[in-house]
Amino acid sequence: MKKYGFGVDIGGTTCKIGLFETTGSLVDKWEIPTDTREEGKNILPDIAASLQEKMAEKKIGKEEIEGIGIGLPGPVQPDGSVPLCVNLGWKNKNIPEEMGSLMEGVPVKAGNDANVAALGEMWQGGGKGNKSLVMVTLGTGVGGGIIIDGKIVSGAHGAGGEIGHANMEPEEPESCNCGNHGCLEQMASATGIVRLARQALKESGQDSLLRKGEVSAKAVFDAYKEGDALAGRVVERFAAYLGRALAIFACVVDPEVILLGGGVSRAGEPLVQAVQREYKKAAFSPCKDTPIKLAALGNDAGIYGAAKLVC
Repeated sequence: MKKYGFGVDIGGTTCKIGLFETTGSLVDKWEIPTDTREEGKNILPDIAASLQEKMAEKKIGKEEIEGIGIGLPGPVQPDGSVPLCVNLGWKNKNIPEEMGSLMEGVPVKAGNDANVAALGEMWQGGGKGNKSLVMVTLGTGVGGGIIIDGKIVSGAHGAGGEIGHANMEPEEPESCNCGNHGCLEQMASATGIVRLARQALKESGQDSLLRKGEVSAKAVFDAYKEGDALAGRVVERFAAYLGRALAIFACVVDPEVILLGGGVSRAGEPLVQAVQREYKKAAFSPCKDTPIKLAALGNDAGIYGAAKLVC
């Protein structure tokens, strides 16, 4: 294997880029703006120019580059092509072909950003030392990735690991952004936790720290850590939904470890403990002791995982 690889995490606003040694060490990282004008036609040329500039700066030749891995916010086909990526304005784009041409034949691989982040955590993050894991990203929505035997499970339609759209509450009257009703995302995302908290405040006259300021996922967990009873019920309900969902995924893929990432995971060990309790209640016996841990790479998981696609 050659000495270096690049990991690129393309977002709707910025492209995060990392230069790695193929052993897993991060050499340098930086960002460039994502130019989504004119159906995103400049995104890949801008990335290629930035990579070439960095190679010149570090005096790295093309022959020293193992490849370029790219994470994208949308479904990616096994050949690296993208039928549609709304956030970037792309339609029917073959990423390895176009980027490979721009980089004069350097190998290129592409994957869904959430799946790629899970791969990064397996390689150098919270799942290091394991080859099979489930990662859940708890942010504005709920994303995820499944890694089995060191490989991303993307599925026949690129929907593998879409944990946030597991149906956990069939009678839920409100619809998810996907159009279905009762998705895990509606209960376990940052916005879902706020929704559960507002329901609890409306249904109960109980005094709570949550009545004294803006209701947010952070506020709920801060109040929970202070022993607030109403916040405790909200966290228990959130943890029950997430714990049950993880138990379902665990009996299907039997991971070595389950990782929690995203903004909500900043609540730390109290969150992990709450979810682990509910998970154990619902998990199939051989899976009950599967550890639940915090992801470790934060916003860098995407570049690590993208690099791992080629390293």
